[in-house]
Amino acid sequence: MNVEVVAGLASGVGLLTGLVAGLAVRASERAQRPADTPSPVSGLPSGVASVLSVLPSSAVVIDGEDRVLRASSAARAFGLVSGDRLLVDELIAMARLVRRDGEIREEEIEVVHGRREGRWFSVRVAPMGSHGLVLVLAEDLTEFRRVEAVRRDFVANVSHELKTPVGALSLLSETVEEAADDPEAVRRFAGRMQHESARLTNVIQDLITLTRLQGGEVVERPRTVALDDVIHEAVDRCRLKAEPKEITLAIGGRDDLRVYGDEELLITAVRNLIDNAIAYSPERTRVVVCTRLADEKHVEVSVTDQGIGIPEADLERIFERFYRVDPARSRQTGGTGLGLAIVKHVTTRHRGDVNVWSKEGSGSTFTIRLPLLSTSASAKETPEQDTVREAPQ
Repeated sequence: MNVEVVAGLASGVGLLTGLVAGLAVRASERAQRPADTPSPVSGLPSGVASVLSVLPSSAVVIDGEDRVLRASSAARAFGLVSGDRLLVDELIAMARLVRRDGEIREEEIEVVHGRREGRWFSVRVAPMGSHGLVLVLAEDLTEFRRVEAVRRDFVANVSHELKTPVGALSLLSETVEEAADDPEAVRRFAGRMQHESARLTNVIQDLITLTRLQGGEVVERPRTVALDDVIHEAVDRCRLKAEPKEITLAIGGRDDLRVYGDEELLITAVRNLIDNAIAYSPERTRVVVCTRLADEKHVEVSVTDQGIGIPEADLERIFERFYRVDPARSRQTGGTGLGLAIVKHVTTRHRGDVNVWSKEGSGSTFTIRLPLLSTSASAKETPEQDTVREAPQ
């Protein structure tokens, strides 16, 4: 949810709140005329229930004894109301203060039920004329707060990722200048400068790629893409990284599967998964890239490693930009922290999704699921094979 959407929702809530307040004033005026006086027991003033039913936020009306006369489905779904009772103590306290002095109150509160993660609400409590009726409006801010937290983390992390190589290059250049009379030292520090320069280039390139993908729209000019070509190209681009650790790259599963999309983006996504598998796998292990028909309409590409695995608590966050399970180890691997975020956006743009299975000490399997375009006649007639072969050199 972006700031413009939140502002739009706030504007809409403000308008509808004004309508409710207007109805409340009318109800208060009618209260002075015995024939038109509504009873709290019989229900709400005329028209109020209809307005409450179209409010996007959680809406609750309580009487002078804190009993719920009306509650929207959202208020019950979020656990603010049960039966004729308001379950949140902070809301009850605000309603009593409003009933006492007639002043409208606004506040942000967190509602926690049991061991579940709490939800944040922007709450507005206002009087509704006579008989102690009080209107409670609660706008769910949970997703907005989460997005803001991700944005803050992103700014902090990207600043750090750019600052580290830039700072290193500055120090190394000074060291090279001081060691001008030592050719061996110059060569050594020049190599370090090349490493930091490559790291900086990778961060910038990944940021550019992520920016292109950020909107989440589908691919602009899709074409038929053979997954065989995607996988072989991705494996080829990762081979130099695997060789120093003697990691075997293997390819398996179904051949001749095709999807509709952007071949270069799909290669980038698969390459990022293979790069991750290599980075977090011990030496002399195996990384397997496999394709299969998930069903009649979808194909899956999985990348399986024998690496360190991912703690269960981190599985939900690993696709966030710059999120790192082990920051110290991630620095050693030299990754940018953007690879999995790019994978997520690429699959979204291809109307697909990505998920992960992992167990600490047993490795991980990342699976990209995409809409299937077609299969060749031979692929349709041949049963799916589980054979895995080493990628050609």
